[in-house]
Amino acid sequence: MNVYLDNAATTQLDPKVLEVMLPYLERFYGNPSSTHAHGREVKAAIEKARKQVAGLLNAHPSEIIFTSGGTESDNTVLRTLVASKKVKQIVTSKLEHHAVLHTVQELEQEGLVKVTYLDFDENGNLNLDQLEEMLAHGEDILVSLMHGNNEIGNLLDIERVSDICKAHAALFHSDTVQTVGHFNIDLKDLDIDFLAASAHKFHGPKGVGFMYVNKNSKLKPFITGGNQEREMRGGTENVSGIIGLAKGLEIAIRDMESHKKHILSLKRRMVENLSKRIADVKFNGNSSDLGNSLYTVLNVSLPPSEANGMLLFSLDLAGISVSGGSACSSGAQAGSHVISALNQYNPTERATIRFSFSKYNQLEEIDFACEKLSELLTSASLV
Repeated sequence: MNVYLDNAATTQLDPKVLEVMLPYLERFYGNPSSTHAHGREVKAAIEKARKQVAGLLNAHPSEIIFTSGGTESDNTVLRTLVASKKVKQIVTSKLEHHAVLHTVQELEQEGLVKVTYLDFDENGNLNLDQLEEMLAHGEDILVSLMHGNNEIGNLLDIERVSDICKAHAALFHSDTVQTVGHFNIDLKDLDIDFLAASAHKFHGPKGVGFMYVNKNSKLKPFITGGNQEREMRGGTENVSGIIGLAKGLEIAIRDMESHKKHILSLKRRMVENLSKRIADVKFNGNSSDLGNSLYTVLNVSLPPSEANGMLLFSLDLAGISVSGGSACSSGAQAGSHVISALNQYNPTERATIRFSFSKYNQLEEIDFACEKLSELLTSASLV
C-alpha cells in the first residue's frame, strides 16, 4: 500500500480541476495581453476566474491579484510596503512560514525595517495581549501573522488580530495558504489588508496562487516589466493555472463541510491509534485539539529510539509519505524551526513527524501508517 500523508506540502490535483485546465493548454493558447481574438478569449477566461475567486471569498474582483503562489504573495506585500516606506516596523512571530520569516529577517539585516516578535506559550499560541501593547506604542506598523500554522496546526484568532490592528491603525497581512479552501473566509466581514493563498493546497495546480489586496490598501508591483494583473504583477499569466485555481477553490468551498467531517475522522483515528500503540507519544502545538487546529495537520513527537534518525526514510521505504516539517525547507531531515522554537524537548532525541490529510485519504491508510510506524519503533528497541 502506498499512502500519501503530506498534504500540507501539496495536494493531489482534483480530476475536475485538470478537466477545466486542459483546454487552456491545448486549444486556447493566445497571450491574454494580445488584442486579437485569440488573446481576448483567454483574457476573458482569466477575468471570469478572478470574479469567481472574488465571489467565493466575498471580495471585489479588483482585489484579487494572481501570482505564482503564497511565497511570491508574501514577498510582494512585505518587500513593497517596506520599500515604499509605508512600513517602518513589522510585528510577526518566529513560528511563521519561512516565506515571511526569512523575508523580514533579510529586510531587517539590510536596515530597512525594525522587526518585533510576539511571545508564545509552550503550545505555540501567540500572546495577542502583547500585540495590543506593541501597537499602542508605535506607528507605521505592519502585522504579519499566519492564519493556520503549516507545521503544528495552530489557528490564529484572525478576527481578534484584525480588530486590534484596526483599533491602532496598523496594517494586517496574513499568510492563509493552509486555510483558504479549508475554512470559511469572508473578506467583507474580516477587516484585513493583505492575504496570501496557493492553489496546490486545495487540490489545484502548483505554481499559481493569489494575493488579496484590500481596495483601501495600496501596493506597488514587486515584479515589473509588464502591465498584467492590473499593473500589479508583470509577466504573462499562468492561464491554465489560474483557471485550475478558480475551479479548485470552487470545489473546496462547495464541499468544505463534508471534507472537514471526513478528514477529522481520519485525524481522530490517528490520534487514538498512535496513543494506544506508542508509549510517550506527544502531539505538538494544538494539532491534536480537533476543535481548535487545522483539521488537516497532526504533528507528532516520538519517544527516543534507535529508529528516529532514519524514520522518515524508513517510512518512505514502507510506502508512507510524510514530512518532518515544511516542504519548503532544504531537506526533509533539516528539522522544523517551529518545533525548535517551542523548545519543549531535545530534537536530537525525539523524532518529529507531520502527518497531513486530504479528502482522498481513507481510514485504512491511517491504520496502515500507524501500524508501520509502531513496527519500526518496536524493531529498533529490540536491536
